[in-house]
Amino acid sequence: MKQPWKSIGVIITYVVAIIIGFLSFSSPFMDTTLNTKKIDKNIGKLTQLTWFKNLYEDEEYRRLFFVNRRVRSYLQNPIRVNALIKRKQAQKRFHALLDKQRQLRNN
Repeated sequence: MKQPWKSIGVIITYVVAIIIGFLSFSSPFMDTTLNTKKIDKNIGKLTQLTWFKNLYEDEEYRRLFFVNRRVRSYLQNPIRVNALIKRKQAQKRFHALLDKQRQLRNN
């Protein structure tokens, strides 16, 4: 009679471990490498825009584009990059991300 409960406990533990894996950044199911070519291509697209070009010319921000993993991950995503091209709200969020990462770097 105790055997089914033991099996159910193992299954629940396994399912919880999978869920935690999906929610964490260290999940074995997620690719954590960055694609430099894709990031460079997206930066090239964005430098056509005045607001981004102004950020890119600022040394502190430009350094984030090449060194900061969070910023590079953001710039690797084509959906986010297209949103940056099309929407002011996305541009404001990106600028806030840059400011936050710059603050963290300076502290």
